[in-house]
Amino acid sequence: MGSQEVLGQAARLASSGLLLQVLFRLITFVLNAFILRFLSKEIVGIVNVREPNGSSQTWDWQRSHLELCTRLTLLYSTTTFLAREAFRRACLSGGAQRDWSQTLNLLWLTVPLGIFWSSCLGWVWLQLLEVPDPDVVPYYGTGVLFFGLSAVVELLGEPFWVLAQAHMFVKLKVLAESMSVILRSVLTALLVLWLPHWGLYIFSLAQLLYTTVLVLCYAIYLIQLLRSPESAKQLTLPVSRVTQLLPSISRSRAFVNWKEAGLAWSFFKQSFLKQILTEGERYVMTFLNVLNFGDQGVYDIVNNLGSLVARLIFQPVEESFYLFFAKVLEREKDASLQKQDDVAVAAAVLESLLKLALLTGLTMTVFGFAYSQLALDIYGGAMLSSGSGPVLMRCYCLYVLLLAINGVTECFMFAAMSKEEVDRYNFTMLALSSSFLVLSYLLTSWCGSVGFIMANCFNMGIRITQSLSFIHHYFRESPHRPLAGLRLSPVLLGVFILSAGITSVSEAFLCCERGWPARLAHIAVGTICLGVTLGTAFLTETKLIHFLRTQLGRSRLSDKMT
Repeated sequence: MGSQEVLGQAARLASSGLLLQVLFRLITFVLNAFILRFLSKEIVGIVNVREPNGSSQTWDWQRSHLELCTRLTLLYSTTTFLAREAFRRACLSGGAQRDWSQTLNLLWLTVPLGIFWSSCLGWVWLQLLEVPDPDVVPYYGTGVLFFGLSAVVELLGEPFWVLAQAHMFVKLKVLAESMSVILRSVLTALLVLWLPHWGLYIFSLAQLLYTTVLVLCYAIYLIQLLRSPESAKQLTLPVSRVTQLLPSISRSRAFVNWKEAGLAWSFFKQSFLKQILTEGERYVMTFLNVLNFGDQGVYDIVNNLGSLVARLIFQPVEESFYLFFAKVLEREKDASLQKQDDVAVAAAVLESLLKLALLTGLTMTVFGFAYSQLALDIYGGAMLSSGSGPVLMRCYCLYVLLLAINGVTECFMFAAMSKEEVDRYNFTMLALSSSFLVLSYLLTSWCGSVGFIMANCFNMGIRITQSLSFIHHYFRESPHRPLAGLRLSPVLLGVFILSAGITSVSEAFLCCERGWPARLAHIAVGTICLGVTLGTAFLTETKLIHFLRTQLGRSRLSDKMT
């Protein structure tokens, strides 16, 4: 498969994932906003029977309840990340010439590993962490059990996920994830409406439904595909029978490919440290209690809302183009020793992705600063738009810019690194993880929850510096300079600065205590500035526009043909 064909498939995967995720995320966004507002009116009313002192305790209970849900989600995400991330990166890095039975055997090892991590972390969550008062927030122990179980259930689908991702089954991935997310949100909303006294049972059952539907979508699709030999997609699969998807032992070969296993071990050591960098503030909040439950709840809601752009845009792009770089480039060779056509394509794609990440991140930073308070008020009411919420959101908008750039640069770096380079980078990750935890604790003690975002910005800046250094060194002997994607035209930069000034003045005079007519005027000002900014980008960043037109056009053509 040529590099242009792989690029077309990666662009198709990213664009399809992006468009459908926007649609389905909007649905879940509305459902989550409903859940937030309904909790404050109904579920909290049950607690008010015991605590009749007014709205401040109502808000504290709501924030505490949401924080415990976040704590359980941290248990789930930590289990799945530690159990599968290394295997995903290792098994998606190989070329077409591989023994897929060994690869599938390796992927099935994620299940016992997930059981191990779920048991260990579940014990920590129940025995070492602060357990909430069961009279205020009941069913905490059941919630730990259900979230740990949901992580193991999701790992049962890992071989199917990697097989589908490696062969770029675009619609399957988007449909499975979107359907499971929507069903989870719908079930949560219905249970909040009908059975609010269930408390954490609601979120636990919804999470278990999410993972079950996700696994069943992949399993049923692949099983039906293998039972339809006339299907064109079935001919591209490396297995021909359903039983070949299961673990198998052969006397003629090793159980796993030891080269893949060694690469997975290197990535596992890195994934352990990367998880600390990714979720570090949550661990600090959970284990060190630097914030009370109420402040933690507000921070987590702002964090989830602020990262919406990252989940909608950056994550599909990063996942799809990591696969592209891993297929086009060979890990053990420098750029000068590889096919120069493939290197040229990879460099051009990297430059366009960097430009796209920079423009998206700058747009989020510039316009997010002036519209943070309004967005929080619309989403969660006064609980979020008052107090520390708007300040947190504005700081998070700056963090999104760094997050965008880091996602693209690390996407390339991890796809191009050799095993030895991964091992060396693990020492850097160890130092980063340690310094990040210490910095998070110190900054949070000094300036509250904003300290977490400041520590994240510092962490992300160091990681970007490391990956930019790798990219510069990688292309040093070639004529390609993909880091040029981080340069903006002076005209576009001036428009960004002007838009930031105009929207800030608009917020000062029109938002957010002057009623809806003033709010709508503030939104209209932002819409005009955004339109001018996007128009300027369209006229000045012609290389990026050509890349998007070419690849999106190719992806649409592929969709019509399939």
